[in-house]
Amino acid sequence: MVEEKNDVDALGKEESKGGEKKSFADLYKESIVDIKEGQIVKGRIIAVNAKDVVVDIGYKSEGAVAISEFSDPESLKIGDEVDVYLESKEDENGMVVLSKQKAERAVGWEMVISRYGEGDMVEGKVSKKVKGGFMVNIGVEAFLPASLAVLKGFGNLNQLIGQTFPFKIVKINKARKNIVVSRKDVLQQQKEEDKKKVFDSLQKGSVVSGIVRNITDFGAFVDLGAGMTGLLHITDMSWGRVSHPSEVLAIGDKIDVVVLDFDKDSGRVSLGLKQKTQNPWELVDTKYPVASRVKGNVVNLVPYGAFVELEKGVEGLLHISELSWTKKYSNPNELLAIGDKIEVQILEVDKNNKKISLGLKQLEANPWIGVEEKYPVSTRVKGKIRNLTDYGAFVELEDGIDGLIHVSDISWTKRIGHPKDVFKKGEKIEAVVLAADANNRRISLGVKQLMPDPWDEIAVKYAADAVMTGKITKVANFGLFVEIDKDLEGLVHISEIPLGEGEKLEEKFKAGDDLKVKLLKVDSIQHKIALSIKGA
Repeated sequence: MVEEKNDVDALGKEESKGGEKKSFADLYKESIVDIKEGQIVKGRIIAVNAKDVVVDIGYKSEGAVAISEFSDPESLKIGDEVDVYLESKEDENGMVVLSKQKAERAVGWEMVISRYGEGDMVEGKVSKKVKGGFMVNIGVEAFLPASLAVLKGFGNLNQLIGQTFPFKIVKINKARKNIVVSRKDVLQQQKEEDKKKVFDSLQKGSVVSGIVRNITDFGAFVDLGAGMTGLLHITDMSWGRVSHPSEVLAIGDKIDVVVLDFDKDSGRVSLGLKQKTQNPWELVDTKYPVASRVKGNVVNLVPYGAFVELEKGVEGLLHISELSWTKKYSNPNELLAIGDKIEVQILEVDKNNKKISLGLKQLEANPWIGVEEKYPVSTRVKGKIRNLTDYGAFVELEDGIDGLIHVSDISWTKRIGHPKDVFKKGEKIEAVVLAADANNRRISLGVKQLMPDPWDEIAVKYAADAVMTGKITKVANFGLFVEIDKDLEGLVHISEIPLGEGEKLEEKFKAGDDLKVKLLKVDSIQHKIALSIKGA
């Protein structure tokens, strides 16, 4: 320890101030009076050791300051002046207690509170991590809570240590000399300012760059920067068919999009990708003239037809009725499958409504053209029973050409319940052409017309009031059908059937029973015979 300065004469020195010379003894006496604990005083380094630095403040004894309190201890030299904080004039060893850090903190505190207030911005360096947050050097140590360190979603907070950032002072406690700062407020303010700049720069129709951040069923959210996100709807991704946005984009993709619309109040931005290219429908009327043949891919099948993609963004409908001239399809999947490449003919183009009608059968000759000349009325034809229905039988005359024998044209006299009672599928028969219509692709045939109409003879053969015995073929709620000759039936109307009180027609008469009847009338025009039980 440096020897106390009791012997001022031994120093043999004098100090001058303001032209008046003062001895060191005088200065010493003044220092004893002026220096107080809790003050910042100037001192001179008189020794530098491994653990501490000895500083003379002009008091009766020196003080030791821990070398760790100096930011650059290697640069210290004997004789350097340094500001220190006088904590105590004497410790147990008789030395004054000094602190360089407390001096710096006191100076920094006064400087900070004199220049800044709550809400002001200040620059600082994150020095270390503490419980609940970080300490930041802004000229004095301030506390940065972890919750105010970054915006939501930031990564590792430890990477903040050692870095310098702008901070916002959110709280100053002068009594405790505490300052709380926030980096989150600064980032949020900067984000809003950047967002406003981006919004101010937006223009409808302009092209901006962004990164795909999220994909949903209805579209993709694109990060435009500065915390601004725009929606790219699935309908604005492509002029063509898109089943899901993932078919076009992936998370992380960098894309250029067109600004379709934006609202500054709500912060919403609508984006488009397909708008970067020309709408292909603007040229369809010239590119796909009616009657032209084009090739395309089947992209969708529905019960009423198939959608065919002619080019990206342009689809046409191939209706089920346009698949074949001759074959009846119940569903287009009987002929086509998704992914098939087919050739079709343009039937109709509606540019305004974005519709194109397509045809497949038009690629082949229409077998119905000239059918009237080929199958004139009264011509006898031969064919094979292709199908049987409740109302008639379809006869294949040639490949693609069918004629219909209606149930009423099977027999002149016999009542036919169902064509299957007369014909068998695959059976070859002869028939007469009754009518031919190429436009509606119909040919009407008849079998009974192979023979002359017998009703004129029947009218002569069966005179009115003739009584005969027949067989009941059917009991209906309106009367009885009675066979009076082979394949010849008449009707006994219920009004011509005497019934007792409470008697029911179906209980009194049964099919197959013999019945005596009287002939009332033969209608050769309507091909009907009226019978009666009364008077029989």
